[in-house]
Amino acid sequence: MGCHRSGTNLLYDTLLSADGFAIYRGYLPVYKMLIPRFGNFNRLENRKKIVEVWLHSKGFRRSGLEADFVRQKILNECTSGGDFIRITMDEVARRQQATRWAVYDPDTLLHIPRIKADIPDAIFVHIIRDGRDIALSLAKMGGFRPFPWDRRQRGLRETALYWQRSVRRGRNNGRQFPSDYIEIHFEDLVSDPRPVLRVLGEFIEHDLDYDRIQKNALGRIQESNSSFRLEPVEQQTGPVNRWKERLTPQQVAELEMTIGLGLEEFGYQLATSPQLQSGLADRWTQWFYPALLDTKFFLKIKTPLGRLANTSALELDATD
Repeated sequence: MGCHRSGTNLLYDTLLSADGFAIYRGYLPVYKMLIPRFGNFNRLENRKKIVEVWLHSKGFRRSGLEADFVRQKILNECTSGGDFIRITMDEVARRQQATRWAVYDPDTLLHIPRIKADIPDAIFVHIIRDGRDIALSLAKMGGFRPFPWDRRQRGLRETALYWQRSVRRGRNNGRQFPSDYIEIHFEDLVSDPRPVLRVLGEFIEHDLDYDRIQKNALGRIQESNSSFRLEPVEQQTGPVNRWKERLTPQQVAELEMTIGLGLEEFGYQLATSPQLQSGLADRWTQWFYPALLDTKFFLKIKTPLGRLANTSALELDATD
């Protein structure tokens, strides 16, 4: 888990390439999409709706499971989102004769307490990346959009505030369970992976041998999903500290004025003077966007407006 564009795909594929993990290329957005849209699993009617939707999803098609098996197990045995994940992934792992499974979703960091309540033995790996590189990458993809209908291009600062809020929320949630939560940095995983994999392997109690991972090389280890991958080769730069080459000094100063505290809090050095003062409009932006995200999250999770949750990420087939 981690803010979008933090290297969550790379981290997930690193685990899957280590041997012993079930290979699952699907998507299980239980807490951020299925439960808000259809309600909790403790009601049979809700379970029926969730199952029928998920059976038309790309995640189900990639699971290798049969529809009848899923219906029977979920309708009869599932009472929480954690049960749905556990039942599904236990069976995927059993059929592959794998000893472990992992699931990937950047937004898991927003739901850690609820997941931990549903799956007591869950452990969480939070990958953190420099917010200046996150802002640059997300802005290239269209920037932060707080609502699906919002098509306006967002600036670097708004996108950086999204990063800062996401990392803080994930860190605060994860540190409620210190023995089951770990943070790693994208820059370390890319630049010097062996020590990172050794620490991570000890935490999850699994041998993360770098050479074996490189030999298996699944997904993003083999092929990058960088926001800049379509640029001419001669224009491409490495994923670490790309902001130093792509952002102007003024852009860097504005970003660090906006998220400087977060950068230092998460272990990143500033390139500009921290004494730079923000104006009224800047202070408004720094307050408004995190408040907007918190409000959106509350409305989606705690109110009937969650019924409007967008299911497009499930990639439903045409029969739905």
